[in-house]
Amino acid sequence: MNIGVLGSGDVGTALAVGFLKYGHEVMVGTRDPAKLAAWRREHPAAQVGSFSDTAKFGEVIVLAVKGTAASDALRAAGGAASLSGKTVIDAVNPIADEPPVDGVLKFFTGPNESLMERLQKEFPTARFVKAFNSVGSALMVNPKFAEGRPTMFICGNDDAAKRTVATILDQFGWETADMGKANAARAIEPLCILWCIPGFARNQWTHAFKLLRQ
Repeated sequence: MNIGVLGSGDVGTALAVGFLKYGHEVMVGTRDPAKLAAWRREHPAAQVGSFSDTAKFGEVIVLAVKGTAASDALRAAGGAASLSGKTVIDAVNPIADEPPVDGVLKFFTGPNESLMERLQKEFPTARFVKAFNSVGSALMVNPKFAEGRPTMFICGNDDAAKRTVATILDQFGWETADMGKANAARAIEPLCILWCIPGFARNQWTHAFKLLRQ
């Protein structure tokens, strides 16, 4: 598939490398192409473009920017005109621009809303699927644990889009747990807070979640 990655930070580039590894065509969207000069020398198969070019290129779009910039990034990508009908993998968390307290991050959303719901409402013809938000970038592709494959919790309103994301997750070494519609992001996004606590408290960043079934 053609994958358009909106965002050139650690998450965006880690996922871009994963997609390249599995034979996908990749364009990374950035406001600062010079930032990716060294990265492109290491990954010459990747393309770099504007957010708008990247959204047009991608059959599947990955949203990998700061939560506070998510809406602006999608508008810069062309909004509904570029995103309509496309699967948008939402790897974003609504982290406030404030430091953690006792290792606990602060969100700018409330308990009965999620950032993905806001984005789905603003861009109603895009097919958002929450994924990759509950683990660090170093573990997003082919994580190795003695206990087996970790679990990635996803949600979204479009079943076909979720099947596409589940296929990608399987390629990347994850099992998928589909939590339902977009409003389930109210539970999935805060997993980021939980995941980060051992990191901030004890500098432990090499864990992931696992759903056990009986």
